[in-house]
Amino acid sequence: MKKVLIVSDSHGLKDELLLLKRKHTDVDKFLHCGDSELSPQNEALKGFEVVQGNCDFEDFPKDKIVSINNYRFYMTHGHLYSVKQTLMKLMYRAEEVNGQIICFGHSHILGAEVVRNKLFINPGSIRFPVGRKERTYVILTLEEENILFQVYDLDRGEIRELRQTFILS
Repeated sequence: MKKVLIVSDSHGLKDELLLLKRKHTDVDKFLHCGDSELSPQNEALKGFEVVQGNCDFEDFPKDKIVSINNYRFYMTHGHLYSVKQTLMKLMYRAEEVNGQIICFGHSHILGAEVVRNKLFINPGSIRFPVGRKERTYVILTLEEENILFQVYDLDRGEIRELRQTFILS
């Protein structure tokens, strides 16, 4: 069993990213889906796998594959795939790279759905959320057959009514 914390669109926040690392010491991997607006050397990003967002001007990769507990994560910010309009381009890219869990941001809208046996996750934003007031991030608990999806508000902790379990075959 492994835990993965997914955050995106922190737009310059440092103390909050450091807080996430201190608060969630049981997490095995930290993913940042872009628009950190920080340099790769910034202490707040140490320990995070990071991709470049449209507001990042530092040298981060545009996308990244991370293998965790037999799952293949595909990370990207989303702006290169028009995720504010559709997930279709991102779906095609995920199929090209054989991604199973697709993590992206850009729209600042929290969401999770399974499409064609791939789990798409947008953790929302801890700086400027859209569609809700909570500043959200996600923790996945990867078990052998189940993926426990938990949403957290930066200020108040887990939003229990959004807890879900996903199964990818």
